[in-house]
Amino acid sequence: MAEPTLYLFDGYNVLRASGMTEPAELVDRLASFIALRGVRGVVVFDGLGTDRDFGSLSVRYAPDADAVLERLAAEHRDTEQVLLVSSDLAVRGTSGQEVMKVTSKHFAAQLGDMGENKPQPSRIGDRVDEETRARLERLRRRRE
Repeated sequence: MAEPTLYLFDGYNVLRASGMTEPAELVDRLASFIALRGVRGVVVFDGLGTDRDFGSLSVRYAPDADAVLERLAAEHRDTEQVLLVSSDLAVRGTSGQEVMKVTSKHFAAQLGDMGENKPQPSRIGDRVDEETRARLERLRRRRE
């Protein structure tokens, strides 16, 4: 199966599975994950908040995150390789057979492998192309 071009994240579900406590920390990690792969992502949190974009990662808030994830999966599954990250069986079941699925716990393990505590053989800047490096730098400067 082809690599995903669009990741859909069940925000609080992934947050709990990752052991993180702050949504901002998760968003930061997901933005890095997405940028390193050169793909797009949408993380949806239940509740109220300000929708924002961090490079190729969109952060959305909704009264019912599950419904938004199901709609996004349906809208994009015919034109992109979609991967849904959620442990919610109802969301996974209604997203369609065309959508790849992974549990939040499984994904959190992958995300944890990106941790800063592990020694890296080289700097991240050495492993990304110039365009991605420039986009990451613009994102970093907006947060300062």
